[in-house]
Amino acid sequence: MRTATQTSPLHPALAGLALSGALAWAAMSLGNIGWLQDHGFSALTVAIVLGIVLGNTIYPRLGASCGEGVRFSKQTLLRAGIILYGFRLTFQDIAHVGLAGVVIDAAMLLSTFGLAWLVGTKVLKLDRDAALLIGAGSSICGAAAVMATEPVLRARSEQVTVAVSTVVIFGSLAIFLYPLLHTLQAEPAWGLRLPDFGVYIGSTVHEVAQVLAAARSIDQHTADVAVITKMVRVMMLAPFLLMLSMKAAPTTSGHQHQHQHNKLSIPWFAFAFIGVVVFNSFFPLPAALNQLLLQADTLMLAMAMAALGLSTHLSALRSAGIKPMILGAVLFAWLVVGGALVNGALGRLLA
Repeated sequence: MRTATQTSPLHPALAGLALSGALAWAAMSLGNIGWLQDHGFSALTVAIVLGIVLGNTIYPRLGASCGEGVRFSKQTLLRAGIILYGFRLTFQDIAHVGLAGVVIDAAMLLSTFGLAWLVGTKVLKLDRDAALLIGAGSSICGAAAVMATEPVLRARSEQVTVAVSTVVIFGSLAIFLYPLLHTLQAEPAWGLRLPDFGVYIGSTVHEVAQVLAAARSIDQHTADVAVITKMVRVMMLAPFLLMLSMKAAPTTSGHQHQHQHNKLSIPWFAFAFIGVVVFNSFFPLPAALNQLLLQADTLMLAMAMAALGLSTHLSALRSAGIKPMILGAVLFAWLVVGGALVNGALGRLLA
């Protein structure tokens, strides 16, 4: 006969899933508001904000009953969401931006992430995981990249939240800056005529939603090219995670066994992500089914972001200090200025 103690673990899981799901549903609903869409605030961004608000008010009193489900959302649903993210991409996207777009994307990813590691760990003396998470978010695809990198590094919740915050702040700034730069490049003082401004936006702005918001302020052609370029950049997430798992295995604390120090953390979900992209490239699903899967993907990622917010304490964010934002600002400056130089040089060379 089963006792209450044997059945009780089911209840925290269901309660936590319900709470994460409710926040995700609210975030997805708010994400449909025109003003938020126009300013590049996706459902994922709204979800983490809602999670942080509840996580620092009423959630501490619910933690005992919701903890299991919140952890499941933050870990298992995150991986599932990253896998389904592959249904947004195809190898045919690469053909639309050409060799120049692919090379520019790769150059910006590697240079931005390398700069994050160098400045973050060597100059600012940040914790390695915090610097790498900020670098991943800035160099690839914003919050989704931060969340995908977290299982590889096994980073702390507050580190992930700080990294996502840099994406929100500087990516939002980019929405207003890039249309202004497009106007300025026509002036002689700009001194650099970019071959395709859409490629520039797609290869340097953090989030997909922010790319769309910035490019749509210019014209439809720029928006189309920018989104495709961004999708190619997102496709680089899987090989990035595989390389990171080999080069930056999680560090261990002193009480753990030494033989675990160099244990390789293989992001198996990255292989599944690649498999979904391959499948979607050669065996596209019916539009209705594809749309259903994308909605499920958004829900899973929003639940993961909400769960992250619920488990984040503002006191931990305050203790992180100003250094993470300084690193985010340095990377943003490189994306804008260095990105223009890279786009100008490689765009002309490979045209």
